Amino acid sequence: MDRLPSYSSQRGSQTGLFLKLKPTWLALLSSYFFFLFCFYSISNFFIPLLHPTPSDLFLESPPSELLRHPSPTTPRLIQTLHTNASPSLNSVASEEAVGEALKSQRTTGERESEKKDVYHERDMFMEDYEEMKRSFKIYVYPHSKDDAFANVLLPANEEPGGNYASESYFKKALMNSQFITPDPANADLFFMPFSIASLRHDRRVGVGGIKGFVRDYIREISHKYPYWNRSDGADHFYVACHSVGRTAMEKAPQVKFNAIQVVCSSSYFLTGYIAHKDTCLPQIWPRQGNPPNLASSDRKKLAFFAGGMNSRERKQLVRTWGNDSEIFAHAGRLKTPYADELLGSKFCLHAKGYEVNTARIGDSIYYGCVPVVVADYYDLPFADVLNWNSFSVVVNAIDIPLLKKVLKDISTEEYQKLHNNVLKVRKHFKWHSSPVDFDAFYMVMYELWLRRSSIKFSLL
Repeated sequence: MDRLPSYSSQRGSQTGLFLKLKPTWLALLSSYFFFLFCFYSISNFFIPLLHPTPSDLFLESPPSELLRHPSPTTPRLIQTLHTNASPSLNSVASEEAVGEALKSQRTTGERESEKKDVYHERDMFMEDYEEMKRSFKIYVYPHSKDDAFANVLLPANEEPGGNYASESYFKKALMNSQFITPDPANADLFFMPFSIASLRHDRRVGVGGIKGFVRDYIREISHKYPYWNRSDGADHFYVACHSVGRTAMEKAPQVKFNAIQVVCSSSYFLTGYIAHKDTCLPQIWPRQGNPPNLASSDRKKLAFFAGGMNSRERKQLVRTWGNDSEIFAHAGRLKTPYADELLGSKFCLHAKGYEVNTARIGDSIYYGCVPVVVADYYDLPFADVLNWNSFSVVVNAIDIPLLKKVLKDISTEEYQKLHNNVLKVRKHFKWHSSPVDFDAFYMVMYELWLRRSSIKFSLL
């Protein structure tokens, strides 16, 4: 085909070109145009799947079999998830990208806020919660103290601590709870008790060996027991808070796509996390009791953030508001007590770091500061139950330059409602050595209860 230009110039006309071409060249030319036609047709078919329209993003009908009450709980979950897509009242993204669809979403969010309740469906939640406590049963794969990896598979003896304490708190609480059954025939779900955090520090495994460990663990339980094979893992779950857990299942894809993943890094932008099947484990720094001056604290700062510069969002936040007199945005560690800054601010900013999750939401709520979530695609903790619009502000990362306007547009009355609701939900974001009703442990159990299957598989 590189001869065609000179061939055309010698003949002087397009008609002459096609009349003089040999059959072989005609066949090649026809094949070329046929390939272009096929490529164009296939592209038009797949592009809508890869880039959904605004109306696709706000569908309110996920698979009903995943939840016991698909109609009342699911639409609100979808609405909460996609609030992250454009939460600002004057969003640059909403004006330039998705227009009318986001106006409709904001209207829905405002209606939810007007309900003033921290729960989507309080009566339904309370009724289901009691049923969950009465009937929900978990079978834990048995391991002994003599197991070579007992440190990974059994609960730790010491009190959990640090950034990833949620994983340890949950396992310890579950193993001592009424939810455990020794009879797999009575189990609603099966718990795989390996600890990603412990594997990470085990010199025999390390970060590089976690994927292989998980693959081998699944292979072992699927050969030794019949429970995994009968559902291909759909009624199994594991718990992980460290971000390493996000890639730990790469050599065991059946876990990633079938089992329930209870993880802190709950971003529905990532292919490894599937909303409605998986659920968020809140990352909560362990604290006991209540902070001093919680109710009477004088909150003079409009907003506060401090943290490492390990994401574009944080860098933009500090670059935009680092010298502001009302929004305190600090890079790195503080010289003043962290607790004082949280107690002295009306709003506390949760900006994503390496992952969408950090302990800052839990910190904010503990100290009575209204959380401002700046983390796109974050499947927020307990989103099936809690109405996040009633006690937080969710802002898209693209709206960081509008942050002050968004916060100052919130009236004193609206802020007081948000603050009062933060105090109401504090109990849901606390771990206890011995679980307390409605605390973080029971809330995670409720999320798992929603994801249990209504179909009981017979044991082989």
